[in-house]
Amino acid sequence: GCRKHRYMRCDIHTAMAYGGGEMENFVAVDVETANKEPESICAIGAVKVINGIITERFYELVKPEPEYYSRYFTEQVHGIDRRMTENAPTFDVVWRRLHKIIGHLPLVAHNAVFDEGCLRAVHELYGMPYPHYGFHCTCRASRRIFGKTLPNHRLHTVSAACGYDLTNHHHALADAEACAAIAIRIL
Repeated sequence: GCRKHRYMRCDIHTAMAYGGGEMENFVAVDVETANKEPESICAIGAVKVINGIITERFYELVKPEPEYYSRYFTEQVHGIDRRMTENAPTFDVVWRRLHKIIGHLPLVAHNAVFDEGCLRAVHELYGMPYPHYGFHCTCRASRRIFGKTLPNHRLHTVSAACGYDLTNHHHALADAEACAAIAIRIL
């Protein structure tokens, strides 16, 4: 189970009592964008979970389109800038590698509306058909399961409540790992 947290105790039995802890096979994803445009993915992280155990991790910087960086994102959110992605592969190349990992598994994200919206937008930008994965949201599940017992349902708060120490928030792989840890317990 999860460690005791100052907000509430979250263990596998508590989560299952609320209808969680049953999803065992999925890929948790997280994207970071260079600017306010949803198709401007500049990093993507994914964690494959099979039988409730992390079996594979994926992280790649992406050369974004449109290729401009908002100072807010680069300085206050994720720290990724043009120099870091100027020689990175474009999304279509990265997606071919990631799609092989995902296969037909459902996707999970914290605030799935954002991540799925970005994935749909960038697929459209590159003229690629969107695979229409089942998409689950740990933020929505957190609101349903924990309600007002948490002060908010941000990724770092929910992951802490579930015993996961998110020390590198807004790094796509770290966020995907935190999302996977939450999903294993409450989805």
